Amino acid sequence: MPTEPQRRLIDPERVTAALAGLGERETVQQWADRFSVIADPSRLTLLVCIHYAREICVSDLAVAAGMSDTAVSQALRLLRAHGLVTSERRGRVVYYKLADETMHELIHHVRPHSAAE
Repeated sequence: MPTEPQRRLIDPERVTAALAGLGERETVQQWADRFSVIADPSRLTLLVCIHYAREICVSDLAVAAGMSDTAVSQALRLLRAHGLVTSERRGRVVYYKLADETMHELIHHVRPHSAAE
């Protein structure tokens, strides 16, 4: 088995800091998967709408996003599967909200609140 060639380090402390910041490669892959899911404009629209509504049902979300109930339901299934939204049933109505603070923060960076919000 061939050995990997020796690599030249200019600043080992920076390499150490970069590796510490990178963390586990599996975590990077999980974030890459999350970003691929939210890269779709329709799904990102739903996430932003949910963020500002705090929680919202499918039919109201469809109106806000300008999508059909069916398209919203399909997108929400994918967003739930990737852990981006959670749901809570109240009687016959299911409400959706963002799953964690990280997504709230990301949306604030993508579309910051104005002073009036």
